[in-house]
Formats: sequence, C-alpha cells, structure tokens
Amino acid sequence: MASKITSKRRSPDLSKLAPESVAVRAGTRRSQEYQEHSEALYLTSSFCFNSAEEAELGFANAETGFIYSRFTNPTVSMFQDRLAALEGGEACIATASGMAAIMTTAMAHLKAGDHVVCSRSVFGATIQLFGSILGRFGITTSYVDLSDNKAWQAAVQPNTRMFYLETPSNPLTEIADIRAIAKIANKAKALFVVDNCFCTPALQRPLDLGADVIIHSATKYLDGQGRVLGGAIVGKKSFIMDKVFPYVRTAGPTLSAFNAWIFLKGLETLDLRMRQQSANALALAQWLEKQAGVEAVYYPGLKSHRQFALAKKQQKAGGAILSFVLKGGKKAAFKLIDQTTLCSITANLGDTRTTITHPATTTHCRVSPEARKAAGISDGLVRIAVGLENPDDLIRDLQGGLKK
Repeated sequence: MASKITSKRRSPDLSKLAPESVAVRAGTRRSQEYQEHSEALYLTSSFCFNSAEEAELGFANAETGFIYSRFTNPTVSMFQDRLAALEGGEACIATASGMAAIMTTAMAHLKAGDHVVCSRSVFGATIQLFGSILGRFGITTSYVDLSDNKAWQAAVQPNTRMFYLETPSNPLTEIADIRAIAKIANKAKALFVVDNCFCTPALQRPLDLGADVIIHSATKYLDGQGRVLGGAIVGKKSFIMDKVFPYVRTAGPTLSAFNAWIFLKGLETLDLRMRQQSANALALAQWLEKQAGVEAVYYPGLKSHRQFALAKKQQKAGGAILSFVLKGGKKAAFKLIDQTTLCSITANLGDTRTTITHPATTTHCRVSPEARKAAGISDGLVRIAVGLENPDDLIRDLQGGLKK
C-alpha cells in the first residue's frame, strides 16, 4: 500500500550542482502515489482527464501538461529537462533521431527562399538533407570550410537565416571557433545551430559560447551503449516552445518513452564515460602517430592537431573520435579494418565498444567524390570511435593491419 504524502520535499538547486550531479538528478519527476526513486517509464499513448473542462484546458495548454505521447509524455519530459540543464539551455524537445532533430529545427525555422550557411565538414546525411530534401522546397545552402571564419562571413546573403556546423567535425575532427562564428551569425541575424554530438555537454557547452541552438543525435554518447535511436534540440524557451514544439506536435517526429528512459539512464554516466573514452582515444592517437604506415592522425587532443589550442580552450578533453590516413589508400584501409577482432566494424559511434569504419564507403558514400575530396575524406582515411576497452588491447588489435 502506498504511503500517504503529507508534504512535498524541496528539489535541489541545480545551479549550485556540478555537471556530474546534474546528470543524475535533473529532470526527475516522481508520481505522488508511489514516489518511485528511479524514473518511471510511461508506456501510454494518451492521458486521461477528470472532466471535459479539464480536457479543454489541457488541449489549449498542451505544452504544460500531458495529453498524447506524440508530443507530451512524462518520461520524455524528464529526459528533455535533464539534457537542457546539462547544456545550460532553457528548454529541450526530443525527437526520434538525430536527423529528425536537424529536420525539425529546419522546418520550424526556415521557409521557401531562405538560405543556410553550413560547414562542409558535416555528416553525409546532413548534406543530403540540406541539398536533396530542403532544396526541393526552395531553401538553398552554401558550404564553407569549418575553420575559416572569413568564409562564413563571405557566404552570408541577405536571405541567410541559419548557420549550421558540427564541432569537432566528422570524421576529421576539425574544430570551429564557436564564439567567433556566433558573432558573424548574430550580425547576420541568422540562427546559429551547433551539433554537439561528439563532445556532449560533458566536454563542451556551445550555448555558453554564443550558439543559439544545440542539436544532438542522442543515439550516440547520450545513450552511450548503442541501444536506441533518438535526437534532441536545446535552446531558448522562445524558440523551442514557440517554434519547435508546434512542429513536433503536428508532424510527429516523436521520441518514444522507452527510448527516453534509456537516455535518462545513459546521462547518469555521461561524464564518467566521456572522460575515460577521451583518455583512451588520446593514448591510441599518440601511438598511431608513431606508426610508419600512418600518413596523418586527426585528434583534437594531440599537440600536432592544427587547432589544438582552440580545442583546449573550448573543450574539457579531446573526445573519443579519431581518424587517420593510411599509406596505400583504400586497399590498406580495408586490410586494417578486416583484420581487427576487437573493434566492431560499424559506422555507428558513441558506444562503450570501440567501432571502426571507412568513411568514404560508409558514412559519406552518398556524397559526391568531388565533395568528399573537398572535405578531406580520402580513400585511405579510417575513423575509430574509441570505447571503454583497455587502450593496450586496442593497440594490439590494430598492430597486425599496420604491418607490411
């Protein structure tokens, strides 16, 4: 039998808590009947009302209550509140995937005739979205070098409405000067959107550096164990609730309650995982730099990275993604990948288990050869998303493929 609740305990002041504490405590909602300690999983399509009048008020103020799980669900709300707190944002809307988050942001903000300035160094599907899909609706996109601030300024047009980038980039780990680009976007009155998938709020908080909106593929590090798909959009309440929420309510790119519950559990260990995986990645990157068969290594935590100083300024660590170019092109890359036994051959990333892939034939296979070349994605490039295995074991797993 449930105990009778006589008073409501005060919630902790999140502004006074360290990020690790926020990741465990923020967003928790306990039902008055059971006062469960772990977050409840609300697997229901709809919610009931006590009267027709209450239903009328609920539908008129959908953003403040729970009506239908396409756009309001307690478990999803807990995930949204927790991620917003971690990113330092006022509000968050979760979506079915990272690509759904990008599409939702674009559809909520852009219209026919608008122009987007986008980094050339973004996920292949993002390029397809801006070009092949949004382009059909009269939205044009210009692509620029991520780290060239002058190029961002030069690309601005009178109808520019959005700046979009990932930092670090996929797969070459280029770093954007978020604060500098934010000033350019602000001057152009363009919404500045930053994909923070690689770093997460554990390592980087773009809103603090001037970004307007943060995009997440929650599928990656927010879950951290390769279990479910999801995305998220974080920013000011005026944008999230007045523009994004109405689109999600109508179009339905919805995150499931079950997936939101998984993400809530993932966020609890986010800080610990990102710190350890960054340390493992650094150790592996330092070893790769010394190998004769390796032409170049791209990792923000290496002093040899051309933007090492900027990465150190913006990020708490280098992150878990690294890439490197092998002498011998595609043949050498395939040889290395095929002889691994510990690394998982998959294009996904953000897992506790290390993954390895050949970007030119997987994540960027739908991008034209010319665009791949412009983005620096050569046939000899290999990307590794480092997990929680011992780095010595990862080194042994790669050694055989680097031998002549």
